[in-house]
Amino acid sequence: MPSPAAGHFSPRRYYRTALMAFFFVMGLVFASWAIRIPDIKARLSLGDAALGSILLAAPLGEMLAIAPTAWLLGRIGSRHGIDCALLLMPVCLVLLGLAPSPALLFAALLCFGFANNMLNIALNTQAVDVEILYSRSIMATFHGMWSLGGLVGGLLGAAIAPQGIAPLPHFCAVLCLVLLTLFSLRHWTLPRAVRIGGRQKAKTSGRFRMDAYLLVLGFIALGSMATEGAMYDWSSVYFADVVQPGEALVRVGYVVCMACMVLGRLTADGLVNRFGVALVLRLSGLSIAAGLSLAVLFPSLVPATLGLGLVGYGMASVVPLCYSLAGKSTRVPARVGISLVSSVSFLGFLGCPPLIGFLSHAAGSLRWAFCPIIALGLSIALLVPVLRRLRA
Repeated sequence: MPSPAAGHFSPRRYYRTALMAFFFVMGLVFASWAIRIPDIKARLSLGDAALGSILLAAPLGEMLAIAPTAWLLGRIGSRHGIDCALLLMPVCLVLLGLAPSPALLFAALLCFGFANNMLNIALNTQAVDVEILYSRSIMATFHGMWSLGGLVGGLLGAAIAPQGIAPLPHFCAVLCLVLLTLFSLRHWTLPRAVRIGGRQKAKTSGRFRMDAYLLVLGFIALGSMATEGAMYDWSSVYFADVVQPGEALVRVGYVVCMACMVLGRLTADGLVNRFGVALVLRLSGLSIAAGLSLAVLFPSLVPATLGLGLVGYGMASVVPLCYSLAGKSTRVPARVGISLVSSVSFLGFLGCPPLIGFLSHAAGSLRWAFCPIIALGLSIALLVPVLRRLRA
């Protein structure tokens, strides 16, 4: 494997290429779990409320990973943090396929969530530094590769599941692919943090506190993360129980949502560079609200699919743009800014999927349990003017 100094690529192109590949396989791993949730639910004979309780484990593990990951990256750097997390996450995926009981599934999902957010923070910390090297918005493209991986993982799962292939061999194949990618590209990552522009070098042992700017970023990201959690965990179940298009089309809503998320993220950087981050964030929130309204009010195949497509496009750029803004804060290092915003935003990821399960159980239908997400989309649009004033 050539070093970043070899060939016609500039070093920053190597860094960007490696990160794009790692974001891709991270999305592939996560989607491989999400697309097989209906199969694991059926294998363990779980109801909606029981599944909602178990799904709480993943965002809980992600919350538990925030502080340790920020501490670890301050000592070993994002490059080695990526190595550790990209080894751990697919191993935990295999444990999900092995889990023989709800209790062990909860434990495996807790570890999976921890590894997922450890990798999330490490990749985004390095992505902020690579974006600084480019002097323009490229963060959404990285997350676009995550969504592309999610789309590919969803399509593979949708093709594999009807053939009667169990989740375990599916997850083992994903593990092999991730390990091959990691060991092929791990030397292409950025070796150290970028210290340019307004970012100040903070003491490793210093304490950092949330300010109003980071808090509002966290709440904006929370609206999107809550929506993402609902789509990953419940979109296929919603189609199976409410839309009822037949087994062959049960996962079409998830796949369309992920496809539109890919499109949104791959086009977001160009929109931000041309129109500004505020307008893109505001339109994203309105798209989420409109899409969920369409899917809830008209729960048949075509409008529900179009609605989830709008949701996917709306939630595409919110989190990467919030991470980019947090990572460029002059008050804290990138890893700390991203961790602080994650600590707020993952409350949505933590609470929304189980809340939907409980609301569905109480109401007797999953359909109306999606209604709170409409308000979350509107809240993103309403918070953008506040963010602009704080940023100014």
